Amino acid sequence: MRRRSLILAVPAGLLTLSACGDESSDQDKAKDKDKVAESPSAPEPGASAKIVDGPLPAITGGAKFGEKPTIAKGSGKPSTDLAVRTVIAGSGTPVAEGDYVRAHYLGQIWDTAKVFDNSYDRKQPLIIQLQQGSVIDGWRLGLAGRKTRSRVEMAVPPALGYGSEGRGDIKGTDTMVFVIDIEETFNGTSSAKGKEVPQDDAALPEVGTNTDGKAPAITVPKTAAPKKLVAKYVLEGDGPEVQPTDQLLLQYKGVLWNGGKEFDSSYSRRQLAAFPLQQLIKGWQEGLAGKKVGSRVMLVVPPDKGYGNQASGEIPANSTLVFTLDILAKM
Repeated sequence: MRRRSLILAVPAGLLTLSACGDESSDQDKAKDKDKVAESPSAPEPGASAKIVDGPLPAITGGAKFGEKPTIAKGSGKPSTDLAVRTVIAGSGTPVAEGDYVRAHYLGQIWDTAKVFDNSYDRKQPLIIQLQQGSVIDGWRLGLAGRKTRSRVEMAVPPALGYGSEGRGDIKGTDTMVFVIDIEETFNGTSSAKGKEVPQDDAALPEVGTNTDGKAPAITVPKTAAPKKLVAKYVLEGDGPEVQPTDQLLLQYKGVLWNGGKEFDSSYSRRQLAAFPLQQLIKGWQEGLAGKKVGSRVMLVVPPDKGYGNQASGEIPANSTLVFTLDILAKM
């Protein structure tokens, strides 16, 4: 099945980590937006993927999951391997490489204990894909296999961080120390978990309410398609409302109103979609704005909010489109 593009334009650095230093000005924060996240273009030559237990500095404050921690200065020389320990063992879903992870974290330099990044003060956890090129290799390797609701401490040597060139205030010789609270993990089998909302309009499509990660069925009625955009909850979540400027993590499927033929699905690819809402077709921009994270939404998109009078692959010109979309998270 050929994938249909719902994106109007793809911005550079779509999957880079947005982060900022603790004591920087707004201008400096803008300059340092990709600290701790975007990995070097290729792994450092000779980088070891071996994981060891330590040494690791003591966590001296904020001992509970979700609390901002304080970390002692590193003692002696850090390991040249990746040092990882589970400080608090969660009982949730194991994280796998390739998953999107939502986590709070604090990072500092081993030798100086200088904090260079901290999501706790921003009160906004990071969501990042554990994939080479999207996040530093230390995170990609060190978080794989850990369970959600776990607190993990790691010491990342330069070869698994920013290499010999470093990044910003992080020198090429610096080992980075992190405390990471893993809140949730998302992958191609994730579903929204909201409360079911009655679907009692026979003139509109009916969408399945299964939450097993499989694609919900879409049953299109044998009636004329609506002329205006329709956006209805199927499952209503309790997360924050989507804003027009948000970047979203989505699971979705699209079918044609006429005939019900599927033309695109993240489920069939087993790969979630991470898009800035402003870069998507108008039907998605207008239909998802104001909807709550954690919800499944049914959209009926008329041609003027979709592809108009232009054919696009398996989508004929002047087609009305029907979507089921699970809003898993804000990026």
